[in-house]
Amino acid sequence: MQDNTATTELPRHLPYEGIRVVEFTHMVMGPTCGMVLADLGAEVIKVEPPAGDNTRRLLGSGAGFYPLFNRNKKSLVLDLQSPEGREAALRLIATADVVSENFKPGTMKKLGLDHESLKALNPRLIYVSHKGFLPGPYDHRTALDEVVQMMGGLAYMTGRPGDPLRAGSSVNDIMGGLFGAIGVMAALSAREKTGRGCEVQSALFENNVFLVAQHMMQYAVTGQPAAPMPERISSWGIYDVFKVQGGEQIFLAVVSDTQWAIFCDAFGYADLRDDPRLQTNNHRVRERDWLIPLLRERLGARAASELAEVFEAHGLPFAPITRPHDLLDDPHLKATGGLAPITLTDGAAAGRQAQTVLLPFTLDGERPGVRMSPPRLGEHNEELLRALGYDTQAIDRLSGR
Repeated sequence: MQDNTATTELPRHLPYEGIRVVEFTHMVMGPTCGMVLADLGAEVIKVEPPAGDNTRRLLGSGAGFYPLFNRNKKSLVLDLQSPEGREAALRLIATADVVSENFKPGTMKKLGLDHESLKALNPRLIYVSHKGFLPGPYDHRTALDEVVQMMGGLAYMTGRPGDPLRAGSSVNDIMGGLFGAIGVMAALSAREKTGRGCEVQSALFENNVFLVAQHMMQYAVTGQPAAPMPERISSWGIYDVFKVQGGEQIFLAVVSDTQWAIFCDAFGYADLRDDPRLQTNNHRVRERDWLIPLLRERLGARAASELAEVFEAHGLPFAPITRPHDLLDDPHLKATGGLAPITLTDGAAAGRQAQTVLLPFTLDGERPGVRMSPPRLGEHNEELLRALGYDTQAIDRLSGR
């Protein structure tokens, strides 16, 4: 049998060791919350239907969902449509600190697994729901990341005028899961003082509104609606993608008066450094209509690697235009331990090793790492059900064997 345990060296103690989380989640939002808590040491038990989480079988842009967001978890298969499956779930929840779910409103109540039902069973329980909308006029709607990006102003801000465009990642699902985890952490801290659990709710729409809040506040301050990012009035004189030698692209930024002087000296642009129209950042913002085309012309004959070398040598901000898969070979990520190996569990890739991305912070200089690869479907049924008092015959029955 495949050993599904990773060997990444971890900090000796993780902050949520001893916390048990039972999650009834799928797709991205709920699993992200569980992944954060699991990476930080919690025992996270993913309850899956007999067919498994649908993200195990997704193609295309969804193919990475299950292996990314379900590491460090245990898999328990239960048929929640059966009385015996629901009874097993209740036994498990009685041992838990946290329940996490992201089903449609009303689904958990029909199963008798909603917050009101469970807090009577376990008053210390923290119950986190991940939904499309917080309770209100929209909460009956079915939401997806793209739905709330469109209705929440993010697609408008990302695309060009008249061409709304979703962001190139599941930003609301992922951040909604992060805020769910933050809510759980706050509730765990409160429980230490009160002895009582509580309900936490996180939602895609409200998360999206938080993402565009800076543009809402811009309107409140200036009275001017925010323009889509491709058409915005930049805060900085030089803050652009430049097409250079060989058709390559590179992002270059000069965001302060000190940087402007350094930039001009580095490239021999004394005429621009001494131009009275360009003396401050605000001056340069006002002159962008002619300044940027001029810089495109002057820099366009240089190689991207040459520009990167000059910018790096002088401490100026720059960035190559990188495709996501190129980051698997990024020297900084590899050198700093930002990537860790996992064993894939589903489909044609099952059994193959891959690199996954760790949480973007350190604890005492260590990145919270991978203790377990994403679990095989039902991998921990025997261990978990036996601990709940089930015998072999009952375990086989609950496991569909």
